[in-house]
Amino acid sequence: MMSKKAKYALKALIVLADEYGKGPVLISEICKREDLPKKFLEAILLELRKSGLVQSRKGKGGGYSLRLNPKDITMANIIRLTDGPIAPMSCVSINYYAKCDDCLDEKTCRLRKLMQELRDAKLRVLEGMNLADFPRSEEILVEL
Repeated sequence: MMSKKAKYALKALIVLADEYGKGPVLISEICKREDLPKKFLEAILLELRKSGLVQSRKGKGGGYSLRLNPKDITMANIIRLTDGPIAPMSCVSINYYAKCDDCLDEKTCRLRKLMQELRDAKLRVLEGMNLADFPRSEEILVEL
């Protein structure tokens, strides 16, 4: 299950993708548009800034903006930054591999193949979508 941290980060990043190239967006504006708690979002955006996904500017005309083009930020990037490994078990993780403590032999493990298939299916979806793939709010209203 996706954490609230990941969900809030994703919502904030979608707003920043909508405003990409137009200048920084205030945290208060992101909170208002997505109905997010300001304190929690401040911590999330600070973490995303440290990871290099967003940048910030202080003072008048300040706020947050994407450091990269929205097309270059996949859902997998965001989930890994906020929630960690995508794989359901550490022994099948590509980036966070660790041997299972309770597994005698990975080659004969009866769960491993299923967990690899789950990881691969999830990765196909998350790597296949980027921030530019989300329609703008006004586009959604037109479809309705």
